[in-house]
Amino acid sequence: MLIVALDAVTTAALLLIISSGLLIVFGVMKIINFAHAAFITVGAYAALVGARLGLPWVLLVPVAFAAGAACGALAEVTIVRRLYQRPLDAILATWGLGIVIGQIVTLIFGREVQFVQAPITGTIELLGVDYSAYRIAMIGAALVVALVFSALLNGTRLGLSTRAVIMNEMLAQGLGVDSARVRLVTFAIGSGLAALSGALITPLSSVDPNMGVPWLISAFMLVMVSGGSLLTLAVSSLVLGGLQVIVSTFVNPILGGLTIAICAAVVLRVRPEGFARA
Repeated sequence: MLIVALDAVTTAALLLIISSGLLIVFGVMKIINFAHAAFITVGAYAALVGARLGLPWVLLVPVAFAAGAACGALAEVTIVRRLYQRPLDAILATWGLGIVIGQIVTLIFGREVQFVQAPITGTIELLGVDYSAYRIAMIGAALVVALVFSALLNGTRLGLSTRAVIMNEMLAQGLGVDSARVRLVTFAIGSGLAALSGALITPLSSVDPNMGVPWLISAFMLVMVSGGSLLTLAVSSLVLGGLQVIVSTFVNPILGGLTIAICAAVVLRVRPEGFARA
């Protein structure tokens, strides 16, 4: 049971890291970035290339973040910026963008499955149980992401401007906030976080052009359930991620993969606004 509990916590940590970039874009722009999966893949391949070049892991993560942020900024300027008032079109456009990025990745790297060595190998003994040291490290990574996320929103001028745009964009513009710049930076950060998560999960899964897709549905449903709150996102990741692990372990892995989507759909049916106002 201890291994199941550890699996639940580490899975929740991974889900939080992956979902945080989607959350910040949704919170500011009120659109769902369906290219999020493609940016996860960009980060994974950035880590793969960096590892082949012999870069230390401490550099691979910021390189992946920078690659995702650059791709996100380019996408915002050329595509997303024109669709803020058309959220349905934005969903379709970002979905199409994700397909294009996936095809570009396939042209460059091929379709074969590749792997990246974990920077932390071996196991750690916890209460008599040996458990993956890298998965334990993901708990720390999730805490760092959450703390930096909170500090960015609550302790910086960008965060103040972002919260102003979230609450009342027209009033924020009247007070001199450049909402276009806030949206550009926010989309770049969200895309960078997606790429960062892609780099972090590569040692736990194979790297291929479609590797981000399975994570997208879970991240999307968690963001919807969270109602735009980082704290609620963390709780939702722990609860629903834990349920996914339990179902996968004791019932069926295929049903486990559907657990988050099914549970989130039930929650949204009962509370369309999610849990943020609970």
